[in-house]
Amino acid sequence: MTISAQDPKASTGSQARSRGYLVYLMALMGLVAVMDQYLSTVKTTAIPYLIEEYGITAARFQWLEALYLISSFFIFALNGLNDLIGRKWSVLILILMMGLSALGIVIGTPSVHLFMVFYAVVMFTTVSNMWTISVSEESVAEKRAQNVSIVYLIGWIPLQALLPPLLIDRLGLSWKWMYGVMFLFMIPVLVMWFFMKETDRYETIRSERRAGTRKRHFMGLGVINRRDVRYIMISASIWLCVLVFSVLYYLAGYFFMNVKDYSLSQWSLVQLGALLMAMSGGAAGGWLMDRIGRTQALILGCLGATVFAILMGFAQGLLLPIVTAVTAFFISLGYTWVVVYIPEIFPTGRRGTCMGWTTTVARVSYVAGPALAAVLLKAFPDMRGFWVVAGLIMLVPIAIILLWNPYETKTQVLEEIEGQR
Repeated sequence: MTISAQDPKASTGSQARSRGYLVYLMALMGLVAVMDQYLSTVKTTAIPYLIEEYGITAARFQWLEALYLISSFFIFALNGLNDLIGRKWSVLILILMMGLSALGIVIGTPSVHLFMVFYAVVMFTTVSNMWTISVSEESVAEKRAQNVSIVYLIGWIPLQALLPPLLIDRLGLSWKWMYGVMFLFMIPVLVMWFFMKETDRYETIRSERRAGTRKRHFMGLGVINRRDVRYIMISASIWLCVLVFSVLYYLAGYFFMNVKDYSLSQWSLVQLGALLMAMSGGAAGGWLMDRIGRTQALILGCLGATVFAILMGFAQGLLLPIVTAVTAFFISLGYTWVVVYIPEIFPTGRRGTCMGWTTTVARVSYVAGPALAAVLLKAFPDMRGFWVVAGLIMLVPIAIILLWNPYETKTQVLEEIEGQR
């Protein structure tokens, strides 16, 4: 028997879980999110170093990135594991893939193509967002957005700004340790993972499958319905736009160090400010979504990102790093929609699989984004037009929302969302 919206367990999120366990789970998933965010964004600082070491241009790197990240289209297989083997074991695989591929960049990349192989694995792991699933399923409806956004917020701890100057300028290590340090970070995360429990909602689904009252499936085949497809396309389209914008925004390090002649230390201060503002944006996004709704928070984030990204192309002096940091605030505010809404809009029995197909479609951005960046870098060497185009991209999610009017999930239990969406 499936859990209904009237089930008391559904209304409280999980009666079997203590508050202490939820705090632990949020801390663990927050550290997984740290690995995710760090590995996906540290390239902002690494790009000037890698193009120098391998003797390529920034545009050439973007074309290589577009080619190698075609592999991210298979992310449905990684996310689909959540419905096949459970949330706990899927998270373990994710942690190991992130940490070991980061180590591979340090010890196995004498050529640019070997670097791109390990880099592609790193980026593959950072597109799943599976760290949102268990927290979403264990949280009460009234605080689900806040809890998931807190995990997202932890992920923005500004290691990307703090570690590169320490590793390179002070310790004299290779720039590749910007990635390799996540192998060391992985070790305590693995220790914490040992105490993770499977979510109650998944245990219920697994019991129903064993009893024969719920249909088994492989990657959603035979169970994904038209409503699932609708929300896969809506979610993937919005996520795609946000990711394309992010790919362009991650060239801020190149913009500051190669175009504006900032040093690593100067850029790291700018990045620190941007990351702190991103943390503030994540916190604001979770708070706003539980009060004004998921849709309104997304629209606000997109509008802010559009305005301030365009200003990045024209700001001068002290105004430039300020505008860059404010841009990070709004894109983070908007991105909370991705980490909160997408896990909650799909049914528990196929949540991981639907998220997998959503991420797969959205991963078009990992080819289109770098290709667009390469074209824009050639067309606008001073990057003014580059930032204008980046900003305009964030208007597209607003158009999608207004056109398709997705179901508002604010403060509703997951089973109620499943029945009414």
